[in-house]
Amino acid sequence: MKTQDSIALAQRQAEERQDELFALLAELVAFPTVSPPARNTSEAQQFIARYLQACGFETELWEVYPGDPNVTAVRPGTRREAYRSLLLNGHVDVAEVGDDRQWRRNPFKLALENGRAYGRGTADMKGGLAALLFAVKLLTEAGVELKGDLLFQSVIGEEAGEAGTRACIERGCSADFAVVADTSALAIQGQGGVITGWVTVESPVTWHDGMRRRLIHAGGGEFGASAIEKMAKLIGALQELERHWAVTKSYPGFAPGSNTINPAVIEGGRHAAFVADRCALWITVHFYPNEDYETVAAEIEEHLLRAALADPWLREHPPAFRWGGRSMLEERGEIFPALELNTEHDGFKALLASHEAALGSAPEVGMSPSVTDAGWLGRAGIPTVIYGPGRLEQAHAVDESVDMRELVDYAKVMIGFIADWCNRPKPACGEEMNAK
Repeated sequence: MKTQDSIALAQRQAEERQDELFALLAELVAFPTVSPPARNTSEAQQFIARYLQACGFETELWEVYPGDPNVTAVRPGTRREAYRSLLLNGHVDVAEVGDDRQWRRNPFKLALENGRAYGRGTADMKGGLAALLFAVKLLTEAGVELKGDLLFQSVIGEEAGEAGTRACIERGCSADFAVVADTSALAIQGQGGVITGWVTVESPVTWHDGMRRRLIHAGGGEFGASAIEKMAKLIGALQELERHWAVTKSYPGFAPGSNTINPAVIEGGRHAAFVADRCALWITVHFYPNEDYETVAAEIEEHLLRAALADPWLREHPPAFRWGGRSMLEERGEIFPALELNTEHDGFKALLASHEAALGSAPEVGMSPSVTDAGWLGRAGIPTVIYGPGRLEQAHAVDESVDMRELVDYAKVMIGFIADWCNRPKPACGEEMNAK
């Protein structure tokens, strides 16, 4: 059978055997991989590893944290040195359920009603994972040759800092193109970035409350201050910087002022009988796709340190900073790198063409208002897009759901795209540089 006939067969099978897709999704939803508390994905990941092995993948199951392993897998191409590789990425953890009495259905038992699939993770993003796995299975059964490598990552930790994909990058993964199957309603997207940080003001001396008069009154004679009051000055400086960003920075696809600095949590003082000797502020910073978190963090530090120079006490006791972290669960910090879209890249054009060929219309192209694992892949130099089923308003929602038609359509598009991309010769060096 010719390759195109085999691809067409696999796409027909996606329609005719869609009950298998929903049965697979039901199995994934039944694993309660909720984060927090996390450390609960082993059984789900073992299931995914076995599924990929049955599709001809060489798989590795390795722990990022105890009880939370990644699955990384490769289906070696028949001419892997000369043909392009593709990485498929998705996270297996899901958002916490909250009070399940608010749910009209069991969050961990898939329900199919009125064209929608209900259950925790159906939109974000076990629906995308299931459709990718199903697409790979149908390609394998149809006997479609892939000359380039097809890589698959089922990762943990996206709901609490993206430690899984970050760990994959640190192990040295690479590919000629990557698709992250996170929630985009079948639009091809990039994203802005997010970083959290702690700003801390600390006094070297702890003063009793009875000494406050001597700290603030003329002639008091003591060089001291409340860390809480000094932090209030720094919060004002952050608001000034945020307003400055709103009028001096912009990016297509984002509403004006999307680059925000949120003073999310403040902790300070030890007891009413003392002047506060320490105050820490936890901030969440959103930035645009053409920025990186190091330069954004440095800009904030510089601004606050300059503001501190205008205050006699802060000049001598400047704020300290701690940025990001690997996991919100352990370090109270996270980093989501931004991702710019390269609409001239061959991978982007091929995915767009596969979508149009399978569904009869071009996909929307834009920017996600959220953040995903895609930023880490892009930061590692892998040309990457976000492209998956499900709508963002359903992610983390009570009675989370996804359009069943969208899951089938996604599988059909990815069947065509995988077969196309992994059978494209790698360009010559000069051509490859131009593509980037």
